[in-house]
Amino acid sequence: MDPLKNRTLLKVIVLGDSGVGKTSLMNQYVYKKFNKQYKATIGADFVTKELHIEEKSVTLQIWDTAGQERFQSLGAAFYRGADCCVLVYDVNNLKSFETLNNWHTEFLKQANPMEPETFPFVLIGNKTDVDGGNTRVVSNKRAIEWCGSKGNIPYHETSAKEDTNVDEAFLGVAHIALSNEHKQTNDIYPRGVYDSVTDIIDPDQSGNCAC
Repeated sequence: MDPLKNRTLLKVIVLGDSGVGKTSLMNQYVYKKFNKQYKATIGADFVTKELHIEEKSVTLQIWDTAGQERFQSLGAAFYRGADCCVLVYDVNNLKSFETLNNWHTEFLKQANPMEPETFPFVLIGNKTDVDGGNTRVVSNKRAIEWCGSKGNIPYHETSAKEDTNVDEAFLGVAHIALSNEHKQTNDIYPRGVYDSVTDIIDPDQSGNCAC
């Protein structure tokens, strides 16, 4: 029996400004490691996490992106087939919160989901540990209000450094992604476990790309 046959792949895209802790969150969640010396992500990369949800074997494929504008050059091929988009900001950095609208809009533009009004997003406010919370500039209330303006998307506050609420946040992401995957019964794009970034950025070099 093919072990992949009953395994569900969930593709999650993580977006947000540079320095908000996207890579740190992913590495804490998957590898239980935190490194203050992380270098800026170049282009895109992904990590995977095996889960069991609702008696299903699930592979959560989490895509990390460069926070700079150059991420847009990845094109629609990068975003297609996504089951959920995670937006991350730094609770101590007002600009990273104010640009969330841009990331939200850009994702919908690039991914072009069939039902953009109901496509699942999750918001994560990271770095709650910094200076004991004394340098925080974005309140929990303000973040929740923003989520309400986007259709009441789920909100989690985390500290990748202290491993606070990281597992809970991504488990919530996985449940939402799985729920969305159930709806995509007519997904026109092939779904599979990719071995490299090249496979998804340039999945077909024969000229038959569906993008």
